[in-house]
Amino acid sequence: MTHSIVFLDRDSLPVPVPAFAFPHHYREFPATSAEQIIGHAAGAEIVITNKVPFSRATLQALPELKLLAVAATGVNHIDLETCRERGVAVANIQHYGDDTVAEHAFMLMLALFRNLPAYQRDVAAGVWQNAPQFCHFGAPIRDLQGATLGIIGSGGIGQALAQRARAFGMKVQFGERKGAASVREGYVDFGTLLATSDVLSLHCLLTEETRHMIGAEELQRMKPGAVLINTARGGLVDEEALVAALKFGQLGGAGFDVLTVEPPREGNPLLKARLPHLIVTPHVGWASHEAMSRLAGQLAENIEAFVEGRRLRRIV
Repeated sequence: MTHSIVFLDRDSLPVPVPAFAFPHHYREFPATSAEQIIGHAAGAEIVITNKVPFSRATLQALPELKLLAVAATGVNHIDLETCRERGVAVANIQHYGDDTVAEHAFMLMLALFRNLPAYQRDVAAGVWQNAPQFCHFGAPIRDLQGATLGIIGSGGIGQALAQRARAFGMKVQFGERKGAASVREGYVDFGTLLATSDVLSLHCLLTEETRHMIGAEELQRMKPGAVLINTARGGLVDEEALVAALKFGQLGGAGFDVLTVEPPREGNPLLKARLPHLIVTPHVGWASHEAMSRLAGQLAENIEAFVEGRRLRRIV
C-alpha cells in the first residue's frame, strides 16, 4: 500500500527529514495559508503540520486524513475533539528541545540581570569613549548567584532550566497552578511564587486556563525589580500590561521569545516599546541545529510507527 504524505509548512523546519522506509507519495509546500489548507491537503492520508491550524471545518473537509503529524510539541492549533470524533490520529514531538529552550531562557535571564542590552546601547552611542574613568557605570548590574528563580511548569524544559540555575548558585522554586485549591509537595503557591521570585520563567502550555495567566494584577504582585522570562507561548502574558509594568519600573526586565500572534505582521506592544530592559527574540529558542535534527527524527519515527500500526507519541 502506498501512503500519501503532505508537509504543509516545510520551510518551518530547515533541516532534512529522514526518508520513509515504506511505499509513499510525498509532497511538500513551503507554507500554507488558511485558505490553502484544504487544497494542499486534499487526498492525503498523512499530513505534517508545524503551525498550520486544523479547525473542525477543515478536518470535516478532509475525509481521507488519518494522521496529523505535528512537527512541534504544542497542539493548541489542532481541534483535538474533532480528531477524536473522526478517528484522526495526532502525534507530536516531545522533549526534543528541553536543553536548547532552557539555554535560551537562561541566556535571556543572564543578559537582563547584567543589563547587557543597555550597555550595548551605551557603547554604540559612544558613552564609554567619553567616560571620565576606565569604565562606564550605567544600568545596574546584578548577580544570579543567590537570586531566586521561580518556574511555572515542571516538565522537561522547566527541570533543565532549574539544573542550570542551581549550577549558578540560584535558589529554585516551582509554582503551583494559578487558582489551585491545594499546593503539591515540592511546590509553592502561585501568590508566593510571584512575591518571592527574582526571576519568573514560564514553561507551561497555553490553554484557556493559562491564557493571560500573568496580567496587570499578577505583575503588580511580583517582587519589585523582578525579571519575567517567557519562552513558552505569548498568550500566557498580557503584553499591554507587561509594557506598562516595565515603563513604570515595577519590573527589572523581561525576555520574550514568543508573542501572542506570530509572526507579528500587525505589530505588537513589545516590539513598539523599544525599552533597554526588554529583549524580544523571534521564537528561536527551539531552533538550534541539534534540537531541530532531533525533531525531524521524531517526526519520521511517529509516521513510521503509525504506518506500522504502533502508537508513538500519540496525543489522539
